[in-house]
This record gives sequence, structure tokens and C-alpha cells, in this order.
Amino acid sequence: MAAGSARGGVLDGVKIDLRRLHDTWMELIFPRQRQAHSVLGRWTPNTTSGQILYKIWGALGILMVGILYPLALFGVVTRFYSRRIDTMIAGIGILGVVLVAAVVWGGLAIAAHFRLSWNGFVAVAAAGGVATISAGIAALCTRYGGRGLTIGIAYPAAMTAIFLPPIVAALFSGVVGDALFPRSEDLAIWLLDNVLFVGGLNEQIRDAFELEGFSYVLMWLGISIPLGWLLGLVVSLAGVIRPSGESA
Repeated sequence: MAAGSARGGVLDGVKIDLRRLHDTWMELIFPRQRQAHSVLGRWTPNTTSGQILYKIWGALGILMVGILYPLALFGVVTRFYSRRIDTMIAGIGILGVVLVAAVVWGGLAIAAHFRLSWNGFVAVAAAGGVATISAGIAALCTRYGGRGLTIGIAYPAAMTAIFLPPIVAALFSGVVGDALFPRSEDLAIWLLDNVLFVGGLNEQIRDAFELEGFSYVLMWLGISIPLGWLLGLVVSLAGVIRPSGESA
């Protein structure tokens, strides 16, 4: 009985999510779709052409909901952890975030000093410095910026703070490089063949770059920035189906 109630609750929640997402799609063109007027109700067109457009847009919305809903659910999970991080930032402050990043990546730089060449140490230390600054920028934008700054700057900066130092360390460490570079190459091939094939962009990238040395750093910077944007967008999408006042 309890399992049946739980399934019913989940299905009801999914139905509400889908309806909200579709209503939001409809409201991109038509008024009063998400929040119907208390007296007038939901807006509907009163002309034949308007009704046709309304139905076509609604049908397209069903397709878009099917595509966006999995991303929105992923955004709900991401938002849960981002709230944890926001709470941590509020607790230790922006300076605390910078200090934590400095300790973590400073520790990596110290390890590089003993295990890598002088050039390797300098490169890892510089990457750690950039990552620390990026962490501070991410915390600052998250704490005081609006949604635009959070999506446009905070998330990409956070991804850069995470990815940059290990990739730079891999350039000078055979052990780290053996672990990261083959997987990076596999990922690059997959992205070129399945994501960046539009307009022959993949062939242009293959002709312009050889995936070796500093190209790995450029690759991961190129991944971290749009990945940050994607995470920010799916978190915003989560707000459409599960407003902040509701449980994630």
C-alpha cells in the first residue's frame, strides 16, 4: 500500500513537472499560461489563425518537454548540491573559499616541487593561482550576483578552478598524464564526432590542432566553460519545474 502511494506521489509529481514545463513553453508566445487569471482563467486565442498557431506551438512544446525534462531533473539534483555549496560559502565567506582553494592547489604545487621539474612546478603553481582566483570569482558571483552572473561567470569559473591544475600537472607527470590523457583523447574524439560535426567544425578543429602538450589545457578550458554554462542553465530549468520554495 505504501509502495503504491509512493508511486502515485512520484507520478503526480512528474505530471506537475511536465505541465509546468509545457506551460512555460507556451508562455514564451502566449500570455497567462503558467498562472491563469483568477477570473478570466487561462488565455486562449479567439481567432482561427491564433488557434492554429496555439495548437502548433503546443505540439512543438510536447517535443521540447520530452527533450528538456531529463535535463531539468538533472538540474534539480545539481541545484541540491549547489545549495550545499552556497551554504558553505555563506558559512566561511568568500575569503574562506579562496583560502580553501589556495590550500588545496598550493598542496598540489608543493607536491609538484618535489616530484616534477622546475618548469613543471612553475606551471602547476601558476595553474593553481588561476584556479584559486577562479574559485574566488565563482564565490563572489554566486554570493552577490544575479542569475545572469551566476550562469555566465560563476559556474564556468568553478569548472575552471576544478579542471585546470590537474590537467597542467598531467603535462609534466607521466603517472598523471597516463591516467588523464588517453581518456581526454577518447572524449575529444567523441565530442568531435557526435557534438561538433555541424558545418564541418570537427574537421576544421582536427586540421588546426594536434592534441598534445598545451592543447590538452586548451581542450579542458574549452570544455569547462560551456560545461559551466550548461550546469547553470539546467539549474535554472529546475526552477521552472520545481520552484525554490519546493523540495528538490
